[in-house]
Amino acid sequence: MPYHRSQIQSAANPANVERSGAKQGNRGNSVQIVAGIDLGGTAINYTLVNGQEQFLIEGLCEHPALARQGPEICLQQIEDGLKIAVAKAAVALADVVAAGLDTPGPANAEGVLSARGSTNFVHADWAGFDIRAGLEKKLGIPVTYLNDGNAGALWGHFNIFGASTRETSLTVVIGTGLGGGVIIEGNVLKGRVGFGGELGHVLLPYQSIAAIEGLQPGCNCGRTGCLESVCSLSAIERSFLPFFLPKYPGHQLGAMGNLHNAAKLVRGLAENGDPMCQEIFGVQAHGLGLFFDEMVNTFDPDAFIVGGGALETREEFQRWFIQEIRAGMPPQREEQAGIPIYIMPNGDTAGARGVAIEALKRLRA
Repeated sequence: MPYHRSQIQSAANPANVERSGAKQGNRGNSVQIVAGIDLGGTAINYTLVNGQEQFLIEGLCEHPALARQGPEICLQQIEDGLKIAVAKAAVALADVVAAGLDTPGPANAEGVLSARGSTNFVHADWAGFDIRAGLEKKLGIPVTYLNDGNAGALWGHFNIFGASTRETSLTVVIGTGLGGGVIIEGNVLKGRVGFGGELGHVLLPYQSIAAIEGLQPGCNCGRTGCLESVCSLSAIERSFLPFFLPKYPGHQLGAMGNLHNAAKLVRGLAENGDPMCQEIFGVQAHGLGLFFDEMVNTFDPDAFIVGGGALETREEFQRWFIQEIRAGMPPQREEQAGIPIYIMPNGDTAGARGVAIEALKRLRA
């Protein structure tokens, strides 16, 4: 199918965002300002959105994250950073009437962190901690929680369809691992305890990818053949470089002797035409094609969205990658063959913007 420019860029420029807000009419005017707070391992990113769905901060607005020092210090750090964000946007802290928070997992749908901790929440006091309620008490305003994958998915969906629509979309975010989310009729799919939309651990029929015949890609979760085991930086380090380097003797990455560092160079080399690295990215795209085929027959979505560091590349490479995804999809029914595939816009601010939109929707409800 033809690929339109809008399918590989932001589906809504700032003017479109304003138009989508205008559709809300006077209902949006009753809302002042909502904050979006994306708590990562090393930085907290902030955004602010008003009742007309206009974002008041362009680009990153970061403050150092101190999650490793425990809840008390981390929550104070979040509050301190919010004060900096409102000053940057030239608004008053009192105008912020609600906030959205997203974090990496594992956590349940309400923001209670796993009792076993996680990479970003290693301090003992985080075990079983209700970070949503803790931040709500700290800030004195309602706080909504999403995991970071769902927050990014909601931002991508909003860019295409607006905040108050009934469409369905699926988003994958390719980074060190693979995150993402499912938006059904405009709402985030969370599931029974918050693990809905954990797309990285859907099993693939990876044996269908001819270029990796004989390879059994292992996942960090301990299983074989998860989407993350094919489409992630970890997959490149763990499986693809050991598999492909013997087929390309003398390759510069083989001479490095460090697969971890070598894996970080594959994207740039692929973008610049390196045959082995392009083959690796082609495998990842075909894996996504197989996954999207499964999702077509599960959700019949209105759109697919792909984001993450793997696609922070030139438009030409993004276009090629989308074409390779489409090539990896088995033939579809005529009515389903044209489901568009978009590149996630504003990927570095997606989490903060997505959770701000979720908080705005909750406030209106």
